[in-house]
Amino acid sequence: MSGFEVHQFVAFHDNYIYLVRYDEDGHCFAVDPADPDKTLSELEKLGWRLTHILITHHHPDHTGGNEALVAATGCQVIGSAKEADKTPKIGTEVSEGDEVILGDHVARVFDVPGHTAGHIAYWFKEEHALFPGDTLFSLGCGRLFEGTAAQMWESLQKLRRLHDETQIYCAHEYTSANADFALTVETENEDLKRRADEIVSLREAGKPTIPATLGEERRINPFLRADIQELQAALGMEGKLPAEVFAEVRRRKDTF
Repeated sequence: MSGFEVHQFVAFHDNYIYLVRYDEDGHCFAVDPADPDKTLSELEKLGWRLTHILITHHHPDHTGGNEALVAATGCQVIGSAKEADKTPKIGTEVSEGDEVILGDHVARVFDVPGHTAGHIAYWFKEEHALFPGDTLFSLGCGRLFEGTAAQMWESLQKLRRLHDETQIYCAHEYTSANADFALTVETENEDLKRRADEIVSLREAGKPTIPATLGEERRINPFLRADIQELQAALGMEGKLPAEVFAEVRRRKDTF
């Protein structure tokens, strides 16, 4: 199997754009490349050729580069069938269970509504790489702009079931603020305390906190732990339905 190399860079204030080389000839895809000028600059530095754009959801800070990048490179845009009318230059529409094949690499598509109604995520199983957009962040999840808490909890459970080794390439550098909130929810979670200290060190050194690993996130991300006894007890919600517990965590984060 040919190489799979992820190059990440910051756009705007805290967006992450990913360029992923999928063969030895330098062909690559981009995930949510909303800043076309910066994306083209990074492509030139790397010497890679953009062939595809993978879009997770329709918000402009994810789709804003589509038109310029298609014009500049002739690349193909892949995105959610449910949001095709909101995704500029979309050429291939995908939904739950579809596969995106790039060279020797295969991504499975998940429908993960909550942040938006048609949000999708891309999972490269063999490469242990997940691109969840704004559904899952390190120590967080997206706001519920178009979906319900029950929908988002179901979406997060899909992603939570993936392999421990899965690297989470989320769309924003929100981890520091998310850690501050998570520490108010599970004050006795030692794994969370260790990760919070690590996050402080990384950010002070000017380094990203992403990618994060799913195995660790299951132990420390309050939005993935709504059915865990320790978190329910910390909220005083023992025995409640996980969707209700999740909704309470989301409510608290929205007003944090």
